[in-house]
Amino acid sequence: MLLFRRLPLALCILLLAHGAGAVPAHAAPDEMGKFIAERGLLGQLSGQFGQVRQSVGEKAAAAGEKASELVFNAMGFLGVPYRRGGSSADSGFDCSGFVRAMFQQTAGFLLPRSADQQAAVTQTIESGELRPGDLVFFNTMRRAFSHVGIYVGDSKFIHAPKPGAEVRVDDMRSGYWQQRFNGARRVEGSSLQP
Repeated sequence: MLLFRRLPLALCILLLAHGAGAVPAHAAPDEMGKFIAERGLLGQLSGQFGQVRQSVGEKAAAAGEKASELVFNAMGFLGVPYRRGGSSADSGFDCSGFVRAMFQQTAGFLLPRSADQQAAVTQTIESGELRPGDLVFFNTMRRAFSHVGIYVGDSKFIHAPKPGAEVRVDDMRSGYWQQRFNGARRVEGSSLQP
């Protein structure tokens, strides 16, 4: 039975039917279709696939809501001053402290403390796949993944940029950020993603 847990349901049904002698090994594809139709298996399979499709859709909708909540929560911290090593609104944020705090508060998901560590534990995605709530990384200190922000949509991201500045939204298409873009990542395993 362990074998059947790893095979798709339709293939398991066909293998079981074949093993029981219901369908000859040399059955033509149209005979297989006829067998499935006579046994009413197609309706059962469609129902099960429909349930899976609905479950995936519900998870995607929940993920979209969580991502919106993350972005909305992050926007509530606009204007909080930058502070190197900072990880709270009271003391100020640095870039990775801001990202970490937003994920912890909104999704209950604890990311590592530094930007390069956050890049290391998240899934690489293409920039064309960016969705609100994804992470965007930049080389701002002559080393890869030295800066991180949260993508909010429309090529914009929210971040704690540098000493003397405050949490703000910037456009990734501006010359400075475009030249320093290192890549995008998605946080997997959190309640944010399906």
